[in-house]
Amino acid sequence: MLTAESVYYKMIYKPREDSLLLKKYVSKYSKGLVLDIGTGSGILAVEAAKKAKKVVGVDIDEKAVKYCKKNAKNKKIRFVKSDLFKNVKGKFDFIVFNPPYLPEDKMDKDKALDGGKKGYEVIERFLVEVNEHLKPNGKVLLLFSSLTNKEKVEQFINRNLLESKLLEEKSFFFEKLYVYLLSKSNILKKLEKRFSNIRYLAKGHRGLLFTALYKKKKVTIKIKNPESEAVGRISNETDWLKKLNKARIGPKLLFKDKEYFAYNYIEGDFILDFIRKAKKKEVIDIIKNVFGQMFVLDKLGVNKEEMHHPVKHVIIGKSLKVTLLDFERCHKSLKPKNVTQFVQFVSSSNVQDLLKKKRVKVSRSLIRKYAAKYKKERIKDNLNNILDCIE
Repeated sequence: MLTAESVYYKMIYKPREDSLLLKKYVSKYSKGLVLDIGTGSGILAVEAAKKAKKVVGVDIDEKAVKYCKKNAKNKKIRFVKSDLFKNVKGKFDFIVFNPPYLPEDKMDKDKALDGGKKGYEVIERFLVEVNEHLKPNGKVLLLFSSLTNKEKVEQFINRNLLESKLLEEKSFFFEKLYVYLLSKSNILKKLEKRFSNIRYLAKGHRGLLFTALYKKKKVTIKIKNPESEAVGRISNETDWLKKLNKARIGPKLLFKDKEYFAYNYIEGDFILDFIRKAKKKEVIDIIKNVFGQMFVLDKLGVNKEEMHHPVKHVIIGKSLKVTLLDFERCHKSLKPKNVTQFVQFVSSSNVQDLLKKKRVKVSRSLIRKYAAKYKKERIKDNLNNILDCIE
């Protein structure tokens, strides 16, 4: 029978201090269906089986899996060769991961120890995928080293909407080992009732963006950035999106909630990336399209804000469709400045240099002159004067 003691002395890859450190927490938290990733010697799978109904132990090393299959005389445990979750199906009550967490040694590569070039890449992959295999109230036991970059791992935990608790940290020679208990945050549980395959996309000053699937269709979800002190940004943005969608501005709003909203995912390039690879005529058409949308906003008496530096606020998708993003600071204004702000952007030195490479001419002095005239009277003729400066 495979016991912790027999494995320890017989296995070629003996359990190290990290496995022994995890063992007591595996005993404490194991229940229901348990998944042991990076099972190695099988010591943690054996420990989990004492309290769990079923245990699945997976390892990328075929030799380790064969050894465990041969020696584990426990009907509760099943061992599978798998790179993380690749060959794993279903959801679990408890997932244990004792990952390779050391920065890669090019001279002495070891799958059991190397966590990637910087040591945390394997952990990052695990955290991206773990939610799809964890039950709503499930727990994750994760161990990593001070050599892995603790701040980076905590960033990955937060980006995947997991809550964490440090159970223990212990010093071993030249490193510290950290044992974390992870669980799904309330916002994640809420989102998973409607969406699947939730993935971190980007971070803004006031919001966090995720992609997800809704009825097999890709969508974008925005929630409040926990680090932001701004109040009411989610409700403000959804209120404005609902209104502006009627004017065909902004991504199509699909759902809204007090804590999040979702809209159609837009595949495309942000404006500067688009300009770098587009043809001259396409660049001119896109710039004029944005000005057209800015004019609509001005006529509606709406100030979008941040259009003087809209590098992440304008995305160009298929068929050169231009979509404005990020309306969290949007507000009513008697003197809207969307067009004039975009003039600042187009006439800035960096953008001017980029446009010159595309042989697009924009007279800085002339366009600013017409922008000043437009500011006094926001009419179509004055907008056309601005557009005529782009050739």
